[in-house]
Amino acid sequence: MGVPRGLLRFLVLEMLSRRPMAGAEIAEEIEIQTKGHWKPSPGSIYPLMAWLLGKGFTKELPKNPYGFKRYGFTPAGHKYYQNQLRLSQNFVGKIEFLIPMLIGGLQLEPYQEKLSKIREHARKLLQEFITLIRNPEILSAFDVTEMTEALRECSEKLGKIAQKAEPAKHHMHKNR
Repeated sequence: MGVPRGLLRFLVLEMLSRRPMAGAEIAEEIEIQTKGHWKPSPGSIYPLMAWLLGKGFTKELPKNPYGFKRYGFTPAGHKYYQNQLRLSQNFVGKIEFLIPMLIGGLQLEPYQEKLSKIREHARKLLQEFITLIRNPEILSAFDVTEMTEALRECSEKLGKIAQKAEPAKHHMHKNR
């Protein structure tokens, strides 16, 4: 599976908006956040870092303790990031209608009826989640705590059920 075009640039901008980082730190952070499914190569990170530097969006900072060059935003970089953030929010707004189809699949598999109730709740959960994260100003600290706890409980329960699928998945790949 390929990574969507422009995702790496957006992730780099998002990470640099939080703190100055080296390219290697960014690659490691992406690997951690994707649970090892994706670690951008130096061949994709460093040309992007050079592009951001060349455009004046970042500046080189003193090396970190490991000897890596670190990059931080310039005022132009902050402005560019805010613009990219607006564009991504507009993009999400434009594709929200796809959520039911993405979660529901194309309904071609033999277990369609068995999973129909699950899909409806998953669609509703994702739609509500997107509504909330697109309107963070309405969330109180209590709301955020409640959301965090609800999602933690849900992910733990689903994780326990999903563990049953792991041996079957491993067995299927082994027999190919």
